Amino acid sequence: MLVLQEHEFETLVHFVRENFGINLDQKRILVEGRLGLHLTEAGYSSYQEYLNRVFADPTGAEVSNLVTRLTTNHTFFMREENHFRFLRQVVLPALAASPRDKDIRIWSAGCSSGEEPFTIAMTLHDHFGFAKEQWDTRILATDISSRALDMARKARYPATAMDQVPPSWLIRYFRRTSETEYEVIEGLREEVIFRSLNLVQGVFPFRKRFHVIFCRNVMIYFDRKTRNELIRKLYQVTEPGGYLFIGHAEILDRDECGYKYVQPAIYRRPS
Repeated sequence: MLVLQEHEFETLVHFVRENFGINLDQKRILVEGRLGLHLTEAGYSSYQEYLNRVFADPTGAEVSNLVTRLTTNHTFFMREENHFRFLRQVVLPALAASPRDKDIRIWSAGCSSGEEPFTIAMTLHDHFGFAKEQWDTRILATDISSRALDMARKARYPATAMDQVPPSWLIRYFRRTSETEYEVIEGLREEVIFRSLNLVQGVFPFRKRFHVIFCRNVMIYFDRKTRNELIRKLYQVTEPGGYLFIGHAEILDRDECGYKYVQPAIYRRPS
């Protein structure tokens, strides 16, 4: 196993913080654990050689792979089920009761391999039923990792990933492709628009605000300054009265963020 030298670690920490807002200062063991074996198997003689390859790649693919290896979270369908229960029982009825143009805008920020936005899509179909065709409820799903987005677009998941999916949803929204794999049905896949987006760089390129934003288990990697800046940007693209869902391990500064606390990991922008 290669040894991560101090200057190599500092170079990596600086690069990732400046470009992606991710703070790895106290994550040396994580870095070694997630990169060490890959570098050895790929034949690199040092971390510096690998970093030189990352910095010199004009396509950005190596950078994307680096960030993926350092930040990939375990995710699954129906994660933090109470969020989807609140979406179905509170948020969607309120939005449906006061339609402007039958347009409900939802953003899954940091969507990883797609389980979250597809769970949102299934929740929408379950709520609206046959009336779903009257509404524009397409979901924007973004992530910084091109590899995660490729997996999400394929929408194929191992049978073991179906454990938390309600049996009725498994029948309605999935197709079994083999003994070990399921695929999200085409109609549901068309409801989710996957795009690449770095949450901490630049201004969000959105023309309209969102009624609902899921940004869960993303900010755990950020330092306080980066986290507060992201919250400010999220607030700007949240509709008045709209909701922000975050991870249960994440906390907002209620005095500064602008959002109002609703219940654990759920906040609302005042109307």
